[in-house]
Amino acid sequence: MLSFWLALGSNVVGITILVYFVYFRRHFRRDLVLAYVALSMGIFAVTMLLSGSEAGMGLGLGLFGILSIIRLRSDTLTQEEVAYYFISLAIGLVNGLHPDPAWLAPSATAALVLVMYVADHPSFAPRTERQTVTLEKAYAQKPDLVAALEDLLNAKVLRTVVVELDMVRDLTIVDVRFRTNKHSKPQQQPVELGGTYELAKASPASATEAKQESWSK
Repeated sequence: MLSFWLALGSNVVGITILVYFVYFRRHFRRDLVLAYVALSMGIFAVTMLLSGSEAGMGLGLGLFGILSIIRLRSDTLTQEEVAYYFISLAIGLVNGLHPDPAWLAPSATAALVLVMYVADHPSFAPRTERQTVTLEKAYAQKPDLVAALEDLLNAKVLRTVVVELDMVRDLTIVDVRFRTNKHSKPQQQPVELGGTYELAKASPASATEAKQESWSK
């Protein structure tokens, strides 16, 4: 009984820290918070029951594997969110099995949370990004493509993967990984000082009166 309460506490504390203090503070997706918590607690409960019944663990894990595949195919998830998805599953599974000695499951849970905290830390490559860019020109040569992307993104292009090159429609779709410039500043356009302008002033007597004035530099 002590191992059960220890495993339950380890699962609750571990998934709470992972979801509310690591994932949500970095990715801000509320719907997945519920999904991660429900997944971890559901895996914990079913694994706990199957471990003490005649049903095979392989059958239970196979069913959850099918459900996981359906869940991943039903919505668009980033690779970071997929990683949190499987770590949540692993936390529930480890604590549901609660192997001996009793400290093993809490230690494994703490290790999984720590790995995600470090691996997904914002200070790791903060200026490195990935985007799918559609260009209104067909770039058949890679140097020309890289030059156009660096000028467009104001960044150093690290790698490009051409998704589609359409010579008929003059179109290029490219998956680009780049590093933004550290001291990039927006270019200011020169201000035109010459021209004409119109000043309109409404009065109680006539609301249509306007004053036009021409000026030059």
